[in-house]
Amino acid sequence: MAAPKTPGKPCNFVDQDQIWKVHVNVELESAKTWPQKWGFLTESYNEVIQESSKINDTVVKLELPQHLKTRPPTPPEKYIEVGPSPPVPQTMQAFIGWRSGVPALQLERYGRVKCGKKSFLKELGWDLDACS
Repeated sequence: MAAPKTPGKPCNFVDQDQIWKVHVNVELESAKTWPQKWGFLTESYNEVIQESSKINDTVVKLELPQHLKTRPPTPPEKYIEVGPSPPVPQTMQAFIGWRSGVPALQLERYGRVKCGKKSFLKELGWDLDACS
């Protein structure tokens, strides 16, 4: 056990070791006497577990109404079409962006992404250094 470090006071390692041994012995003794003092708690816990298992055996299963039931999932093949890919290029330079060259395979199906070019500070007529 590491001794507490306090400036200006000498540390006696033998006393610290004795204190640690006393703490360990107290823990061992209390572990031995716990069943006599508090063992009744384990018996009541076992009774509760047995009662709950009896209750779980007698549970009545209810049928959901038709309007609350979920439909089985639709297979993806029914609404997603995957066409053939273009042939793989032979060189590494041609490999970069080879799928984006085909218009049907481009990621931007709904047009280009438009980033805002306005500035809140410019709209108010403030300097750009007004907010930091």
